[in-house]
Amino acid sequence: MDRGTWRATIQGVPKNWTQLGDGPPGGAVETSRRLSREQIFVLISAASINLGSMMCYSILGPFFPKEAEKKGASNTVIGMIFGCYALFDFLASLVFGKYLVQIGAKFMFVAGMFVSGAVTVLFGLLDQVPEGAVFIAMCFLLRITDAISFEAAITASSSILAKAFPNNVATVLGSLETFSGLGLVLGPPLGGFLYQSFGYEVPFIFLGCIVLLMVPLNMYILPNYESDKGKHSFWKLITLPKVAFLSFVITSFSSCFGFLEPTLSLFVLEKFNLPAGYVGLVFLGLALSYAISSPLVGLLSDKMPHLRKWLLVFGNLTLAGCYMLLGPAPFLHIKSQLWLLVLILVINGISAGIGLIPTFPEILSCAHENGFEEGLSTLGLVSGLFGAMWSVGAFVGPTLGGFLYEKIGFEWAAALQGLWALTSGLVMGLFYLLEHSRRRRRSELQNILGTEEERTALLSDER
Repeated sequence: MDRGTWRATIQGVPKNWTQLGDGPPGGAVETSRRLSREQIFVLISAASINLGSMMCYSILGPFFPKEAEKKGASNTVIGMIFGCYALFDFLASLVFGKYLVQIGAKFMFVAGMFVSGAVTVLFGLLDQVPEGAVFIAMCFLLRITDAISFEAAITASSSILAKAFPNNVATVLGSLETFSGLGLVLGPPLGGFLYQSFGYEVPFIFLGCIVLLMVPLNMYILPNYESDKGKHSFWKLITLPKVAFLSFVITSFSSCFGFLEPTLSLFVLEKFNLPAGYVGLVFLGLALSYAISSPLVGLLSDKMPHLRKWLLVFGNLTLAGCYMLLGPAPFLHIKSQLWLLVLILVINGISAGIGLIPTFPEILSCAHENGFEEGLSTLGLVSGLFGAMWSVGAFVGPTLGGFLYEKIGFEWAAALQGLWALTSGLVMGLFYLLEHSRRRRRSELQNILGTEEERTALLSDER
């Protein structure tokens, strides 16, 4: 997932505006509004990695835990196999974001896609591995490799998109979240169908081969962007107060999504006695609403960048309300009903799109305002930071969610998760109000000083 709001914060018109789809102010030529051939190829490449990687990521859910149990893996170990993905995703984000320019964005993208496809195929051969410690070790090795390769491709993809669409990144990344959502939606049912029809190996080999077939296509069509090595670091970026708060917001959203992975299906099965096959339809409302709302929010964010901050705050606060009503929280004294749960999940997906999409361009804008150069080096840092913060939430959310579900039940656990989103929304709202107040006072002071200088100059002329 995210990941979609990253971009039109670069101020000014690019020199090669005729190839970027954004005409110069005033004298826009019709052709300048059209996508160039290079931009179309970038979109195809990014869409392929979003769709393919998300399908490969989500395919494990329906049947892998059952197969792993047959091989001697306990529930705790299975949880660790899933959880290690986020941990190494986090570490890889920091490394690849820092060294994007040195490695090369195109090479990182293509190599990441190739390794991810190959690992997916190898996952399909795990049923041939001896049970016990050998099987478990191979699961960890392949899952960690998949996390690293996936993050390499996504970090490069985000940076290339922001480079190709400097004035429309939010729109583009928001639109591409549709493919991420489709991957998450299509992965589990497709994997389950192939597993039931052909056995364990086929789902992994089928999807892995599709990803591998995309590699030569992307090697041919993806442009190669060159850039100088930047002089700034992750530490300087994340120590900017605004970036630190936005990182907290990203982690909050990721944690809220991750919280639902180990808890929602159990709650639905227990509370409403639904057949297992219908549980996936409950998740469908969340995934589709997010996928549909993200490009619309991205477009609004690009067209009206001054609204980004308030979209971000509104999305956080709405998300907090959704988690209070998800159970619903016992103190609300509202009866839990299936139609209400589905409705809240739909609103949850929309609010996630509203609040998450603006974070990338806000971070990028803040970096440029604080002296970070425009180019792939800064885009790599921002993309890596976004991926790292998302991975933190993806690890904390399921881990803490599973623990709280076991101790206090889904209703209270969801309410506590909502407090995280409420806190991040209030913190960002307060920060933006203080920022607006400081800028207004600074503007007033500059006006006063300007008036005094003009008055002094007039008196000097009279003398």
